[in-house]
Amino acid sequence: MNLSPDTILSIFLGIGLAASVGFRVFLPLFALSLAAHFGAWELNENWQWIGSLTALVALGVATLVEIFAYFIPWLDNALDSIAVPLAAVAGTAVMVSTIANLDPVVTWSLAIIAGGGTATAIKGANAAGRLTSTTTTGGLANPLVATIETGTAVAVSTASILVPPIAAILVIIILVIIFRIYRKLRPKR
Repeated sequence: MNLSPDTILSIFLGIGLAASVGFRVFLPLFALSLAAHFGAWELNENWQWIGSLTALVALGVATLVEIFAYFIPWLDNALDSIAVPLAAVAGTAVMVSTIANLDPVVTWSLAIIAGGGTATAIKGANAAGRLTSTTTTGGLANPLVATIETGTAVAVSTASILVPPIAAILVIIILVIIFRIYRKLRPKR
């Protein structure tokens, strides 16, 4: 297996974007589309369509709709019910599209485990957090939750594209925070 610096950076990019998918499904795909469109990142041959103007516009519109929909308290919980499985698919897709110079079996294994797994873990934690916010505040705190999630998605997506190793560190920090919160909330035996 050839783990060149480009391959390692592409893995970090994919993991960062997959984590970002856990906060907003379309925003990291839009960021990747922007990066590919303007030549900041080279994508796998089968995924170069993401950099097309059509994909850029479609993902841009989807991103705006998703961001604004999460500010409507009843709609945000409904979106989470479809966004959790969608995050697994999108997290896998961003990993597959970015990984360079690896055997397809390794690429898909990494994409499913690291990409889909990371996106699903973060999206599931966010959905649980939003549900808790809805039940404890009647949805009044949900716009604040939505703002934090969108800001995190923007920060992690931007870091992923500009400095992938920093994004990988951010992902580890996010997963540690989620794990600690889970341990505190988990019922004692």
